[in-house]
Amino acid sequence: MICERCQKRPATVHYTQIINGQKTEMHLCEECARETGQLNFEPFTLPFGSFFSIDNLLSGLMDYTADDYMIQSVKCSFCNSTYEDFKKTGRLGCARCYNVFRDRLMPLVRKIHGHNLHKGKVPKRAGGNLRIERQIERLREQLNDAVRREAYEEAARLRDQIKELEKKLGR
Repeated sequence: MICERCQKRPATVHYTQIINGQKTEMHLCEECARETGQLNFEPFTLPFGSFFSIDNLLSGLMDYTADDYMIQSVKCSFCNSTYEDFKKTGRLGCARCYNVFRDRLMPLVRKIHGHNLHKGKVPKRAGGNLRIERQIERLREQLNDAVRREAYEEAARLRDQIKELEKKLGR
């Protein structure tokens, strides 16, 4: 893919912005990304004039509670980072910080993602079985919902779809 701005170099920076449900994508080379400010991760101005930074977003989602003072004194034994450091920067010091601050991070993860389990996306070309397993999970959730609503014809259709997908997996 070629840079959308200069039309010369390969696009290596892919930027997606969603504002009020409007999705905008840019595919830029590294040089154009630097020139437009999309490569550095400092605060940038949105089209409607407000400032945004990931640091401000994360710190805004974190609420101070009575036990914050106790948490602040806890340090990662590997990198010496504190939870207060995370609240200021939005970044953990090292991979071990996830375990050290787990009790405080999980509510934040749930607040951002809606749950604390990250599933990620499955590439279209690879991950065929994983894609089918996730589809089965979704269908089972729909099946349980249909049974709760007593929509038995829909439940039977969903059950049959699940069986077909399980055959593909060799179950």
